[in-house]
Amino acid sequence: MSTTEIIKLVITFAGGLGMFLYGMNMMGDGLQKSAGNKMKRLLGYLTNNRFVAVIVGVIVTGIIQSSSATTVMVVGFVNAGIMSLSQAVGVIMGANIGTTVTAWIVSMSEWGNMLKPEFFASALIAIGAFVVLLTKNQKKRDIAEIIIGFGILFIGLGIMSDVIEPYSTSSVFSNAFTLFGKNPILGILAGAIVTAIIQSSSASVGILQTLAITGAVNWSAAIFITLGQNIGTCITAILSSIGANKTAKRAALIHLFFNVIGAIIFGTALFVVFSLKPDFASSRINSVEISAFHTIFNLANTIILFPFSNWLIKLSGLFINDSKAEQLDDDYIVTLRHLDERILETPSFAVENSIKEVVHMGKITLDNLRVAVEALLKNNDEKAGQVLEKEKSIDAPRK
Repeated sequence: MSTTEIIKLVITFAGGLGMFLYGMNMMGDGLQKSAGNKMKRLLGYLTNNRFVAVIVGVIVTGIIQSSSATTVMVVGFVNAGIMSLSQAVGVIMGANIGTTVTAWIVSMSEWGNMLKPEFFASALIAIGAFVVLLTKNQKKRDIAEIIIGFGILFIGLGIMSDVIEPYSTSSVFSNAFTLFGKNPILGILAGAIVTAIIQSSSASVGILQTLAITGAVNWSAAIFITLGQNIGTCITAILSSIGANKTAKRAALIHLFFNVIGAIIFGTALFVVFSLKPDFASSRINSVEISAFHTIFNLANTIILFPFSNWLIKLSGLFINDSKAEQLDDDYIVTLRHLDERILETPSFAVENSIKEVVHMGKITLDNLRVAVEALLKNNDEKAGQVLEKEKSIDAPRK
């Protein structure tokens, strides 16, 4: 293969990946807008009931199509002091289950000829575009955005598949996946690194499924790479926790521990199975089977580790000790109790928390007014000084 052909292949594949990511993001945005009010109500369900928190995590991630975005929001909620670590554990577990939806969408191309991307993707984009152009109804436009995103996602997937298919029998692919299948650590590392780079397990699983559609991937390699992809997706929350308080950092660590422990349990068990059945390990896996394993892993991992949620919290405390409550400065206590940059990335939650913050600021200001009246009536200089300091804190913007 000439250098020009390689460059063309890489650029075309990158273009297909870009369309896949853009379509997934557009579909998620449309779902958020159309389900906005329901997203707001979910905040009310964030109680100390961990099972409810798991359900909330599944629903939110299913709507926004990104476990990374959900866990980043969790870090933001914890950092803002409106979610406890006990609640965070449940939402994180649910997020891992919710992210499997994307894998099933990608595998639709192997459910039947009518579900192949080339059969309906262009039609979906055409229908969605006409709806956007011909109607002013916002609800219908939001639904059209979901449809367009769905179509673009599949066109991107089709481009990636078409580019790779002629080279699926190449020794480069076969040797690489044979190596990853025989060495679990390398397979897990490969999945983790690729996912950490693109910061999306949905995208990296989609790439793996695209390779599987062409028949280039074996069972053992796919399993270990998928386990690594679940670990790699934790990097987004970890990066987001930089600059956050210690409790928020612990939430990001819990996400990492949850996936690492699951990878160790499943990786060890399946390594034994593949060692006993080498023919099965080297047999080809399709995208539907990858979706099934991805779902089974995240469901089973949640079922196994759910009873040990408190242990995960304690484990995070061994690495980040926040037993001594962090002394928050006055302006933080007064302002931005419900706001955090991580939360603001999701509009529905941002609006709800903005309302809560306005109410919170109103209460603080009212309390300060009462103290000011009391200081005036009793001619108390000390309380007057407290009022002035609190007022500076109320007026000062939080950076």
